[in-house]
Amino acid sequence: MSFTSNSDAEGLTPRSPAYVGPLLSDIGKQAASADASRSIDSALIASIKKNDVMRLSASPEISGLDETFVNIGSELQAVAGQCTSTAWCLWNHLCTFHHFAGLLGKQNTDLLSDVVSKHEWVCFPAGAESKVSGWQTDSGNFELNGVASFGSGSRYADWAGVVFKEGASQKPMFAFANLRSPGIEIEKTWQAMSLRASATDHIHYTNAHVPSKSVVHLPYKYREHLRNPSTEMIHHRYREDWVAISVMWLGAMATGLVEAAFHEAIESIRHRVAIVGTKMSDKPTIHINLGKVRALLNAASDTVYSALDETDNRSAMKIIPTENDYFRQCASGMQAVQFCDEALKIILRTLGGNGLREGTNFERRYRDFQAMPLHINGHVDRITEQLGRLSLGMKTQNPF
Repeated sequence: MSFTSNSDAEGLTPRSPAYVGPLLSDIGKQAASADASRSIDSALIASIKKNDVMRLSASPEISGLDETFVNIGSELQAVAGQCTSTAWCLWNHLCTFHHFAGLLGKQNTDLLSDVVSKHEWVCFPAGAESKVSGWQTDSGNFELNGVASFGSGSRYADWAGVVFKEGASQKPMFAFANLRSPGIEIEKTWQAMSLRASATDHIHYTNAHVPSKSVVHLPYKYREHLRNPSTEMIHHRYREDWVAISVMWLGAMATGLVEAAFHEAIESIRHRVAIVGTKMSDKPTIHINLGKVRALLNAASDTVYSALDETDNRSAMKIIPTENDYFRQCASGMQAVQFCDEALKIILRTLGGNGLREGTNFERRYRDFQAMPLHINGHVDRITEQLGRLSLGMKTQNPF
């Protein structure tokens, strides 16, 4: 894997984004308006769907580009530095598609290949308050009813993963639903402080039908099922758990967001005069604070990209991951976000009262960042508890 260490004392970073580069200017230009309107520009969404970034987490067997986990992280990192809402939706698509490909398996190769070749978008509403039930009809299809929440990117998506309980048996099942089908409605519920344009909305299913072929049993600890050598996979990369991958990519996005805030703060400090006419750039405490931020960002980048690189190497050698590998990945992304959280607070302290002004890039970035340490996949309480159990030689408990 190719990494670089930049001349201004930055930590390890992957190569420049090879796919989203031409889109970055447009992504940045619409960030403020997307935040205000709570919706990403429709023309930009169309441009993203035409870009090969949509195919990065798909393997060649299903028309994908089989890109490395490191390089996908670099794409998301770059987007997050421009508009975190856009990055969040793209992140959700790439990591949940990885999950869907592992669950749906070889029996759905044709369907997945069609989705990938058309650059179609997927989402996975399955958060708190989700409750969907389903049963197989006389025609053989499954009928779904209920609501699924926290569907980031759902407003821009074409397909959704659906976790539901089957009929009287209440067995956990997974379905891949076409959002353009009758009986499926997206409700705009994400009225939040952070990531206002991420469309983390509810999806309602009312007598919605899904072909039985794209419905599979959902094992309680599905990562153990995917690690089982006897489980047939479309590609070895899908043995890596999507939650762990999502947390590492979340860490990469956090570094992109805070790097952008850091560089903008530096430009502001260079031209600002403090009370009594002292240049901010001449104050020793400013130097100390900026040095702390730089060190924290280096640690965040080095931590998460090392784990991403390990994942690529393991995948290339077709080594099946273990529970220790899973929590190594989760912990690296979580810790990168924690480092970035501390760095962002130091930037705010350094900016002083100006950092509290509404309508600035910093204010938007600061709000958007608040969602990162709170996401359940990378939540510090979830990960450290289970990592502590592993450290004591005890079995982990969480299904995801």
